[in-house]
Amino acid sequence: MPTFVVETYGCQMNVHDSERIAGLLLDAGYTQALADTQPDLVVFNTCAVRENADNKLYGNLSFLAPRKKSDPNFQIAVGGCMAQKDKDIIIKRAPYVDVVFGTHNIGSLPMLLERARIEEASQVEIKESLEHFPSTLPVKRDSAFSAWVSVSVGCNNTCTFCIVPQLRGIEKDRPAHEIMNEVRALVDAGVVEITLLGQNVNAYGVDFGDRGAFAKLLRQCGEVQGLERVRFMSPHPRDFTDDVIDAMAQTKNVMPHLHMPLQSGSDKILQAMRRSYRADRYLGIIEKVRKAMPDAAITTDIIVGFPGESDDDFAATINLVKQAKFSAAYTFQYSKRPGTPAALMADQIGDDVMAHRYNQLHNIQQEISKSENEKQIGKTVELLVSSNEGRHDVDQKRMNGRSADFRLTHFDNSANTARPGDLVKVKVTQGFANHILASAPISVTKTKGGDVHASWVEDIGDKKILLGIPTLSSLKSL
Repeated sequence: MPTFVVETYGCQMNVHDSERIAGLLLDAGYTQALADTQPDLVVFNTCAVRENADNKLYGNLSFLAPRKKSDPNFQIAVGGCMAQKDKDIIIKRAPYVDVVFGTHNIGSLPMLLERARIEEASQVEIKESLEHFPSTLPVKRDSAFSAWVSVSVGCNNTCTFCIVPQLRGIEKDRPAHEIMNEVRALVDAGVVEITLLGQNVNAYGVDFGDRGAFAKLLRQCGEVQGLERVRFMSPHPRDFTDDVIDAMAQTKNVMPHLHMPLQSGSDKILQAMRRSYRADRYLGIIEKVRKAMPDAAITTDIIVGFPGESDDDFAATINLVKQAKFSAAYTFQYSKRPGTPAALMADQIGDDVMAHRYNQLHNIQQEISKSENEKQIGKTVELLVSSNEGRHDVDQKRMNGRSADFRLTHFDNSANTARPGDLVKVKVTQGFANHILASAPISVTKTKGGDVHASWVEDIGDKKILLGIPTLSSLKSL
């Protein structure tokens, strides 16, 4: 049976789409590639938000070209947002690619691969709208105990820097009963943490005219026995309502962590971005969240170098970052995307200025993150032990986990008492900008997710693979 790997770029929605791609391939008779083997199929699930994702794709395609030339049976497929955007351009630049498929027809991949094999010709199929909600597709989860659950696809916003609405379409919401059926089925299968996903997750309900639908969904998740943790991303400040804050604070298994993109602290730039809120509105939401949940951690996304950003505009962003005291901020240099209004704006910012501002913001946020993490020293926190972060810590007899407020924590596991999927309580000993160090577990709660995880490691002869989704980086050679 042919083997495969899936290489994913971009957001959490893409990560979840890759789980669907893996599920489809397994359903079609493919098997997962093992370490030290060459896969028969490589699927790239791409992003179109930033230019470096384009460069990364074409670099990897060039890397695979010699393999394709020497082995015609080896197949390459490109899907995701960049495939939706570039369509025939991919085949022109890399004519040896077998399949190009879009964000709306993931389910067609096995058929397109077979057609490319039979016809010995590249297949390009891009649909302009979604025919079936992708939750109907088979899924190969990347974790035995933590899972993504889509509540909607698409986006109705018109941010001038973003091409995603053009590629994923207008927002379409799933019925609440379908979402909750999936949540309960996942918990029955051993999942203890779910993350509700949407391009604008707190706009959920727009399809059926219920502005309170997302808060209701959070409360329904709180009623599921065995579901230890509920998260969501990413909300839009425009649609963030007080009932969501109340649901977060009053629902025991909804975690005290809010990831809410800011993008800029300048009202002028926010208006140019068409973000439909201003800095005081954003800070007001944070204030309400912290009043309801004093221990909540706030994380965000910020773009520097948007067209027309002056020194004063950038200073406004720095000022807001210092006020907000984010536990972490994912900062990006503005990337011009063809087809977006921002790409045509005057006063594009030079690369040198953009890089300088990025470094300045990054350094300030690193200091804030370190300070915020140092405030955790001495606290006892509960972690969900991870299976896929910081594997280098094995040599130091450490394991890793995420606290309730999503801080990455490395803890002493020299006694080998914890395993991925367990819930452990540890005492924080040190804080750094990007992680926390903690003691050996004070207590360990074994979960069904940990039991399932143990069965996800399979031995085949002298080869061993964690039965998540194999990627190029998980294989030592191609």
